Amino acid sequence: MHAANSPNMNHLTSTARSRRSLLLFAASTVFLRFGNKIADAREAKGTPKPDNLLSPDAALKRLLMGNDRYVQGTSRADDFRRERSALVEGQNPYAAVLSCADSRVAPELVFDSGLGDLFVCRVAGNFANDDTLASMEYAVAVLNTPLILVLGHDHCGAIDATIKSLHQDKPPPGHISSLVTALAPAVNASLGQAGDISAHATRKNVIDNVNKLRSTGPILTAAVEQNRLKVVGGLYRIGTGKVDIVS
Repeated sequence: MHAANSPNMNHLTSTARSRRSLLLFAASTVFLRFGNKIADAREAKGTPKPDNLLSPDAALKRLLMGNDRYVQGTSRADDFRRERSALVEGQNPYAAVLSCADSRVAPELVFDSGLGDLFVCRVAGNFANDDTLASMEYAVAVLNTPLILVLGHDHCGAIDATIKSLHQDKPPPGHISSLVTALAPAVNASLGQAGDISAHATRKNVIDNVNKLRSTGPILTAAVEQNRLKVVGGLYRIGTGKVDIVS
């Protein structure tokens, strides 16, 4: 039996570190390649929306300020004709949002954003599958988006359908079963908690998907570790319109 600091253990640790370094180096190379192309494009035609060139923290602050205007009923009136013209040749959104497909939750309205401001992926239950992961990687690697928000909401039909399906041990019809499969871990983790199971599961699902996005390599993980990307989770309150950051 080897001691904790045996040569074999040290060798394994060194190997793991080497592999991690190689992955980060490869990710950085990808970013540099994309970054050079983007810089060339901007030099040729200019940045569509210069105000969207923000740090991750500044992007989150702007997002929440927009939500405050929405809650207060003081949303701005944008000149969409001007924005359409400016965005013909490209886009540089300041935030990406993974939200539920629920018709009551429209990120562009919730955050009082204009055209070209938000890169939005919507799926019932706001979970990250391969397609949404690829889309978020595109937003970060190609569009240089500095912020990803996973946005859940109360009274979520997808969460409630998953709770009902698991409770009755009966899969829902058609492809809805794929939503249940994706949301089941968050629901199962919430079953033993006191209080509203749906609320607990909704929050848990947001946190789980934030962690998934943060830890998905090589592109997203490298961007987070290099402080070029922040990934956070929020909950939208349908009754008030307020978004609370939970992760």
